[in-house]
Amino acid sequence: MYKKFEDRQKSPARRFLLIIGIVMFALYFVMGAMIIFWPSFPLMQGVDIKWKIAFGVLLIVYSFFRFIRLIKQPQYGEE
Repeated sequence: MYKKFEDRQKSPARRFLLIIGIVMFALYFVMGAMIIFWPSFPLMQGVDIKWKIAFGVLLIVYSFFRFIRLIKQPQYGEE
């Protein structure tokens, strides 16, 4: 019975890639929210508000796209 669950442990490389994926999701999400809600965002000086909101929403949608791809990755042994 225990032999069945031995291969469920993720390798250190897969665990590291999972952590990097979660960090990148959070980074894109926070950056999109900062662009939308920070009125004088330093990198977007002089850009019209509608373009700032559009770019922020695009970053947030992209972050969820990355998160869904991260969740749907095949687990060890399912490849």
